[in-house]
Amino acid sequence: MGNAGRTEDGRGRLGNVLSGLVVAVGCVLFLGGFAWGALVYKPYTVPSDSMTPSINTGDRVLAQRISGTEVRRGDVVIFTDDVWGAMPMVKRVVGVGGDTVVCCDKDKRLTVNGKSVEEPYLRSKDGAGSESFSATVPPGELFLLGDERRTSVDSRRHLGDSTGGTVPVGKVDARVDAVAWPVGGVLERPASFASLPGGISEPGPVRLVVTAIVVGVVLIFGGAAYGPLAGLAGRRKVRA
Repeated sequence: MGNAGRTEDGRGRLGNVLSGLVVAVGCVLFLGGFAWGALVYKPYTVPSDSMTPSINTGDRVLAQRISGTEVRRGDVVIFTDDVWGAMPMVKRVVGVGGDTVVCCDKDKRLTVNGKSVEEPYLRSKDGAGSESFSATVPPGELFLLGDERRTSVDSRRHLGDSTGGTVPVGKVDARVDAVAWPVGGVLERPASFASLPGGISEPGPVRLVVTAIVVGVVLIFGGAAYGPLAGLAGRRKVRA
């Protein structure tokens, strides 16, 4: 009677069924997570140091596919504009249509519509920048700066162009959510922009995507390991 519920090698039939189910669920989560991520995100390799220290040269980032109309101040976006070189570029949005962006106040902070903005992602001792400028952003346009203000070629460098330094929202391809490699985690939205009209954006489902993939891997390996471990335990019991 005691062996009726066991297979010949000592593993319980119920255990085999459950381990198979666990592996199947793991495969669904793993493959589903990758598929979900591929639909929502684009991978990019950052070619320059203009976004350091937030994003370094050569970092692989995950950028959510969005419409430019969804962009908020503080977002790091991928865009392509012929005026800027007709190649994908990564910059931070500091002004949207209707904003007046000025550098700098007495504490070397950027101001947007007269409000001083704290930028914790900057590491330069010069604060928001050493050069003064003032720009009013037309409707449907974005004012973009690099986090490395000393070397970044951004909206400040294009103020004399016919565009006035701004980029149309339609040129935005995606919004950076996380640094994938080397693992850097989700980019935090700067809270200093939250009090301005429109607030700040929320990260996409990158955490859920990664969680689904990781849990899937754990379940696949855990379920697959059950058979050999249960068989070993069964043989030990028989010898005992």
